[in-house]
Amino acid sequence: MFKHEIPNTPVHDTPPPLIEISGSHREMGRQFGEAAPQQVQHSVANAQILISSAYDTLELSWEGTRIQSRKYLPFAEERYPQYVDELRGISEGANVSFDDVVVLNAMEAVTMDALHLTRCTSMAVNEERTADGHVLAAHNEDWIPEDEGDVLVISARPETEPPFLAMTYGGLLPNVGFNAYGIAQLIDSVYPSDPRIGMPRLVVARAVLASRRISGAIGRTLIPHRAAGYNHLLIHESGEMYSIEVSARKFEILYADDGYMVHTNHYLDPKMKEIEKDPEELLSSRVRYFRAGRLLRQNQKHTIKSLQAIQKDHVNIPNSICNHAIEGLDPLDREKTINAMVMDLTAREMHIAWGNPCRNAYHTFHLNA
Repeated sequence: MFKHEIPNTPVHDTPPPLIEISGSHREMGRQFGEAAPQQVQHSVANAQILISSAYDTLELSWEGTRIQSRKYLPFAEERYPQYVDELRGISEGANVSFDDVVVLNAMEAVTMDALHLTRCTSMAVNEERTADGHVLAAHNEDWIPEDEGDVLVISARPETEPPFLAMTYGGLLPNVGFNAYGIAQLIDSVYPSDPRIGMPRLVVARAVLASRRISGAIGRTLIPHRAAGYNHLLIHESGEMYSIEVSARKFEILYADDGYMVHTNHYLDPKMKEIEKDPEELLSSRVRYFRAGRLLRQNQKHTIKSLQAIQKDHVNIPNSICNHAIEGLDPLDREKTINAMVMDLTAREMHIAWGNPCRNAYHTFHLNA
């Protein structure tokens, strides 16, 4: 454990805001935007600053980014118009331009991942590896520090889809969470060399939360005409756990046959490694992957607290599992852990620390399905 005070580590005295939404997809989006207008507006402003600061790399203005983002919209509207309705509702409720909300949700595709900003760590253990026989999933969400204040917990009751509990921030569609059918999703950015204009990854991830079966959840990660892909770590309340490594045109399915699963930001399957872009830039991802795997396998009787302890680990700081933004680094290499969560699928609970878990308390939210 890191023994000294770490700079730029905010402490939050309250839980992240909980927003309860229900009804049609347009209504849910509007309720979201109305409940968190400052967070949505702030995330748009942060995105504008990020694009501006990366101009030398991307050669994109904000207006150019909006134009590029709109190219991805028809793919979402054709297959998942309900989630485009959610985006329209968010823009209406928060009083921000629809184009700007689309940029937020297509940012990774538009920047072609040139920024390599996301460094999340995901892990899970099934009932064979827990003290009480529960199925647990854990995720550290790493992103730019400016968006930490915009973290939200969404409790949703869609009219025609399963209720779900998920984390998001700013104006992003909710995606990391679990639903009333006992399906959880953790996502980690990966960097394939085959991106194209297509379905934005966040829309794909949002759709997974509507799954009623694990096979359906896997199928939704592999929708045709996707722009690129995440790793989707999918966990079912039965203890079934899969990592679906996805690119625009390829995928592989990894299965946890020993009750443990870890994923970070590089591909694990040999076939997927062949299409990984700039793998030498992903060394810290490999360090976190091996570190989390070692810590996870040291214990055959995990609890919520034992997973939280792994989430606080500082080996290889600042690019540790508990990721910190240290002053003096490249402005485009300063992401940090903006929240950490452990989900108990058996109890339908989410325990979430707002900010770095080494300094912030976990708060418990329940799915009231």
